[in-house]
Amino acid sequence: MQFLGIDWVGVNAENGRKLLLSLVFIAVVVLIRIGFRALVGRFAGRSFDATTQFRFWTRQGISLLAAVVLVLGLLSIWFNDPTRLATAFGLVSAGVAFALQKVITSLAGYLVILRGNTFTVGDRISMGGVRGDVMRLGFVQTTIMEMGQPPSVQGSDPAMWVRSRQFTGRIVTVANSQIFSEPVYNYNRDFPFIWEEMAIPITYQADRAYVERTLIEAARLHATDPDTMAIDAKTHLQTTFGVEPIELQPRVYWRITDNWMELTVRFIVGTHQIRGAKDAMTRHIIGKLDEAGIGIASATYDIVGLPPLRVERAVSGDRPGAQVGAGPSGGPSS
Repeated sequence: MQFLGIDWVGVNAENGRKLLLSLVFIAVVVLIRIGFRALVGRFAGRSFDATTQFRFWTRQGISLLAAVVLVLGLLSIWFNDPTRLATAFGLVSAGVAFALQKVITSLAGYLVILRGNTFTVGDRISMGGVRGDVMRLGFVQTTIMEMGQPPSVQGSDPAMWVRSRQFTGRIVTVANSQIFSEPVYNYNRDFPFIWEEMAIPITYQADRAYVERTLIEAARLHATDPDTMAIDAKTHLQTTFGVEPIELQPRVYWRITDNWMELTVRFIVGTHQIRGAKDAMTRHIIGKLDEAGIGIASATYDIVGLPPLRVERAVSGDRPGAQVGAGPSGGPSS
């Protein structure tokens, strides 16, 4: 094409038609993708239940299909000759691989997440140092609603101000490539329950049997009852991994320390009900201990001996600074 007396290299009528056709093709694919995703969202609803998984995976399939169609269509428009396609691919691939290596790794992580069922929307995970619920899974990044951390890691980076497993309000994006460098912890993918413990210190003189009964009672009332736990969850864990969940019933363990007797109750609870269950158990336990007159033990010190005491006082008629102490017979001596 010639413009203002200049011959523009690579711009001709054929390329112009290809460019126009490419723009139209991209617009059509994007509009179709948006339309299908809107239909899925309309018919699947927005309640966070089984339909959420259906909506998520359907939208992921639509996005993947649109991406494949878009790539194949553009390649067909611009490289109708296979020889030209191979030449262009060889020239571009090395530069793209170097410049977009993190993006390519994240795309590979996305495929691994989908293929390996690592996690999905709604799962509670810990990934790339961030713990929370998955809100969105994209080609390059995963979006997580962040949760607080326990006090033992409050000083971690970034710092947390919420002391338990509840949302902080921050939305965090993590690159999918993190699955290749760090472990991904999934709290409810294959077994939506978790074992928890509460430790109660009591004095050695307290009624330990009563405290143990109280802990068991609190766990049975407010934690997950293993007898009514979803049978399919236990069956899935056993058939998929060959693991038989043991010690599902609440149990109390005793431990002797230098200052008190520590009773720890171990119980199982739903992943998203941990803080509520522990709060209800704490209120129940404190109320029962108060009724029985049993207090929570704390660090104490016993004084087993005192050093000798010496009293100094001024006596009338003595010189200033005279010292009076106890003599051998118990009488005053100067």
